Amino acid sequence: MNKSVKIILVSDNHGDAAPLDFVRYKYRDAQYFIHCGDAELPTWMLGGFSIVQGNNDGYKQFPDRLIMPVGEHQIYICHGHRDMFFGHVDMLAEKAKENKCDIVFFGHTHIPFDAEIDGIRLVNPGSIWHNRDGSKPSYCIVTLNGKEIKVEKMIYENG
Repeated sequence: MNKSVKIILVSDNHGDAAPLDFVRYKYRDAQYFIHCGDAELPTWMLGGFSIVQGNNDGYKQFPDRLIMPVGEHQIYICHGHRDMFFGHVDMLAEKAKENKCDIVFFGHTHIPFDAEIDGIRLVNPGSIWHNRDGSKPSYCIVTLNGKEIKVEKMIYENG
């Protein structure tokens, strides 16, 4: 029997610590908190998060990419500004394959995205600060249960 794993996925809070405090408190039962970059906060304010370097974070403050094994999955985590150009998410799917990953978590665009490309699940939670498509600030709850991947987009209403 598989035990499901809950991941809280955020990106692009751009210096606002409140949304991160909110998700850490609300989802204390989550096994992982993953941040796809542009936190613009000191590391001591990011406790509990696995985080990658965004284009607005301090110089080399975080790793450019992470590869995280979770359950039956390998997750490729990046901000996106160095791994795709002009929204070509197919480039992210190729990077995942090169690294033997089946899931990609990314940010940068401030637009929520969830799709499968060539067998690779790509998820962008949007920005928990400000989305560029006019939608409300967002984050995702990703639940992994065996091979199953469930993604729920959540709205952040400033606490």
